[in-house]
Amino acid sequence: MTIRSPDSATTPRPPWLRILARRDVLAGLMFMAVAAVGLWASRDYPIGTAVRMGTGYVPRLMCWILLALGASVALMGLRESDEEGEEPPLRWRPLVLVPASQAIFALTINDFGFVVAGLLMIAIGGLANRESRPLEVVASAAVLVFSVWAIFVWGLGLVIPVWPGG
Repeated sequence: MTIRSPDSATTPRPPWLRILARRDVLAGLMFMAVAAVGLWASRDYPIGTAVRMGTGYVPRLMCWILLALGASVALMGLRESDEEGEEPPLRWRPLVLVPASQAIFALTINDFGFVVAGLLMIAIGGLANRESRPLEVVASAAVLVFSVWAIFVWGLGLVIPVWPGG
């Protein structure tokens, strides 16, 4: 991307801005920012020990793992070579449909149950990728909904509404 000056001459971006605009660098920085917010938000939760875990143990552990993942992704992005050329266009479908699918899940799980809310979330999220095939989305939805039910409802015995009215 070039910046146009008033006399319509093009000036290239500074090298640090080109490095920062790399996908992996941005993704890594985003992961690290989310992890930092999570660590800050869980700062007052009791951690406990590995044997007697407190409420903050798993969230903080996941945030530290996400922080390390973000750092490694950002470092991999810094190691990439600069390729001159057109930047890819902004993709609106994932930016809109993935958060929308999560919001739909949150809004429908209590009234329609986990199975319907999960299927809706995966179907709407599947629309974010133009290349996804309906059969693949249905298969993924079935496997994911069954897996989550098996782990949380059947395995751990959590009380989650599974079906509408349940």
